[in-house]
Amino acid sequence: MSALLEAVRAGRTAEVVGLLDGLTDAERRAFLPELKDLRKELRTAPWGHPSRHAYPTLHAAGAACETGAAAAVSWIAGSDMRWSQSSAALLLHVLGDRDASWLADVTHRLAGRPASAGVSYELMAGLIRLSGCPVPTTETYVQAWVSHTGQMWQLGDTLFERLRRDPHLAELMAALFETNDVAGPMEWSSAENVEGWVDAIARLTAEGALDRKRTVDACMARLLRGGATLDQRAFLRVLKGLALTREEEREHIADWLALASDAVPTAASHAQSVLGSLALDGELTPRRLAEMSDAVLFRSEKKLVRAQLVLLGKVLARDASAVAEVLPAVAQAFGHEDTDVQERALKLVERHLKKVDSPEVRAQLASAADQLAPALRARAVESLGAAPVTSAETVYEEVLPPAPEPVRLGPAPESAVELAEEVGALLATEGEVPVFERVLDGLVRHAYRDHKTLVEALEPVVARRWWHSDDPEDARRADDHFSRTHRAFGSAEYGLDLLLATLQDKVRTVTLHEGAQDGHRSRTCGHSALSRAFDARVWEVAYRLRVEPLPFLLSTPSWNTGLLEPDELVDRLDTYRRLGARASAADFAQALLRVRRGDRAAAAAAAERAESLGTAEGVRLARWLTSERPSLPLSRRRVSGPRVLLEFGELLDMQEDFPAEFRTLGQPVTVYGDNWYCYHWNRDMQRHWLAILPERRELIAARIVRDVSAVALDGTRGAAAVLPLLAESDGVAGEATHLCLAYGLGARHPGDRLAAVDALLVLAARGQLDGDRLGTDLGQLVRSGAVKPSRLAESMRTGAATGANTSIWGILRHTLSALLADLDGDVKPAQARGLGDLLAVAAECAERSGARGELPHLAQTADRAGSSRLVMQARRLRSALVAGVAA
Repeated sequence: MSALLEAVRAGRTAEVVGLLDGLTDAERRAFLPELKDLRKELRTAPWGHPSRHAYPTLHAAGAACETGAAAAVSWIAGSDMRWSQSSAALLLHVLGDRDASWLADVTHRLAGRPASAGVSYELMAGLIRLSGCPVPTTETYVQAWVSHTGQMWQLGDTLFERLRRDPHLAELMAALFETNDVAGPMEWSSAENVEGWVDAIARLTAEGALDRKRTVDACMARLLRGGATLDQRAFLRVLKGLALTREEEREHIADWLALASDAVPTAASHAQSVLGSLALDGELTPRRLAEMSDAVLFRSEKKLVRAQLVLLGKVLARDASAVAEVLPAVAQAFGHEDTDVQERALKLVERHLKKVDSPEVRAQLASAADQLAPALRARAVESLGAAPVTSAETVYEEVLPPAPEPVRLGPAPESAVELAEEVGALLATEGEVPVFERVLDGLVRHAYRDHKTLVEALEPVVARRWWHSDDPEDARRADDHFSRTHRAFGSAEYGLDLLLATLQDKVRTVTLHEGAQDGHRSRTCGHSALSRAFDARVWEVAYRLRVEPLPFLLSTPSWNTGLLEPDELVDRLDTYRRLGARASAADFAQALLRVRRGDRAAAAAAAERAESLGTAEGVRLARWLTSERPSLPLSRRRVSGPRVLLEFGELLDMQEDFPAEFRTLGQPVTVYGDNWYCYHWNRDMQRHWLAILPERRELIAARIVRDVSAVALDGTRGAAAVLPLLAESDGVAGEATHLCLAYGLGARHPGDRLAAVDALLVLAARGQLDGDRLGTDLGQLVRSGAVKPSRLAESMRTGAATGANTSIWGILRHTLSALLADLDGDVKPAQARGLGDLLAVAAECAERSGARGELPHLAQTADRAGSSRLVMQARRLRSALVAGVAA
């Protein structure tokens, strides 16, 4: 061991620097092999091991000994030393005696690294000073410059003063407007409470340190380019800080039009205000205003649309000559999804129609009225001369998406190599239930046929797994890990890891036996019954792979929903009988729970065949198939604050003759008790739970309703993604399923609401949607505060937009009956704030579907004084129900 390596190992930095001073390039390169060996050694050292203290010294020594620029940069920015680097000052010291051109090369290579490499700004800036090279304007360098400059408050000066002293201000500021992800550091600088980037850039521009035209153009170009919302807001503040003159605003009219059309809402709103000011001052031609309106009126942001209609009304009031250009633009709003916007646009057209002299423009306005909602279109027939509604148009037909068809599961891969490829893909993507089931069955089949060939084919796949190692000590740790996890799998991937580790002999037989025999040792929660059934099957399959391989699995589903055809199960049992194979208890129990019993004729025929097999499993299957159809347990609602949950009673048929880990599926489902802690964080497991009981989705829904409720009550994201799969499952869609759907429709995030709408449409298409039940549930949840009316209105509007107006009205009439009953006198409950939006959706659905009749408590709201959205939409709904208008 050389003296240098000994000093590096000991972390004696000053000694290392002394040993490196004055060495030639050849002498430096001679130390590299032993430094690289030390680096490899430290990579495998456990976190916190004393040897890792050598990292900072090693980092500096390696950088000094690398004589090539690319190699030096690779060493400095190495990911293994990112959290244990030497200081920038030390690196500058050991690199300072190099040639200026070499230092410049290193500088630009470091600046070209991704920002995630964590290269020190002080190091790059110091290298620029040493080499005298041009400042790099890469994304990494500019981001580091912004962050560093904005946080140097310890110097006692301001950001403006620091920027003014920067010799590279012009180059870096020009690059700033072209760099992504700088808004965060720009905002952090505001912690100084003196001034931030907005004020600093404005002052630098005002005093001439920055060219004003170039800065304005660069800021405008950045906003036009788009990007992350946070960045857009930051540069919009910069643009506002520059306080553009009217002349500068006129120079950028085309840019304002583009921003109003396509920019993020904050930037579009500012562009709209600038253009509105120009238009009111007569500096924006009617044609340009119409061009702007054509784009803005089709934006989804209602605030922008309404502001545009207000602007158009002001322009038309000031300049009567603009009607020929502007009114057709207003009529574009007749096709807006919000009927309130349609009504505002129609009122504006009606107000200024008398100023129109051109027959062509009048015909254009009348033609555009075809897009109006039915009640507004009837009004436009009189005011605009629109074509009346024909009898053919009044016939309404519900439009629902086709009900999803189940998909047959393909056979397991024929060759071990193909199976290994599917295993790798499954591990990389956390695939769907059908993929997992095919892979699981494939592992069992190939282990039975040729265990050695299977293990060889899987070698490239398992080589990258966390538990795979040739070190016996690592193998022991992997076995301990599987043994210590309470024999519970947090994900299907983890269960697959157990099977692969078993095939590779990384898990002891005693561990597999204990997992298959003793079951769970963890605390229970609302999902435990489902996870225990899933885990028991995987553990038992793993144990049988070791001691008594199965020829194939009995429980592999026939369909992607998890259903297993009874004839197929009888065929598999017959093959088991001929081979003399002993069935796995957990596998057979899962097969029973998956086998289709809804088709009573097919079940009876299969039961007769099963009985004739003469095996215990055949007799058990025959008895199961001919037993009474699955019934729902007794249920009871429990309320916990605003949250409404369900409790289920006991199901005896789910406990008789089933293994212990499956009997819990028939035990009562309780809301309270020893089930506060839950380790089921991976929501992908919900798909596998649905496949455990594919004909009894209510039992799944009751156990996940608390999870789904969180998307509405707690604002979590993603828990409603299971709802479309729940809707595609079989069995009665009862109280639990509809309660889950109700929470999903009131979710905070649009993605969850969209999933709930998909589930609603699937249930409706399958004839399983109970609108009365769902509407009543929604009314209860809105009244309790669990669901906000505005979010529910968005979901209902999305469902209605697909053509499901009758279904949506069937739901809302029950929801509104409960909510309108609370509007007594002047008392306005919290849910009244968004009730107008909900009434608007209901009114549109009633108009389009031709619904008639009375809605309890609607009249008292419609008869109120005033013109609030709540009152206006109540009147509109009452008119629709009385008139029966349809379109």
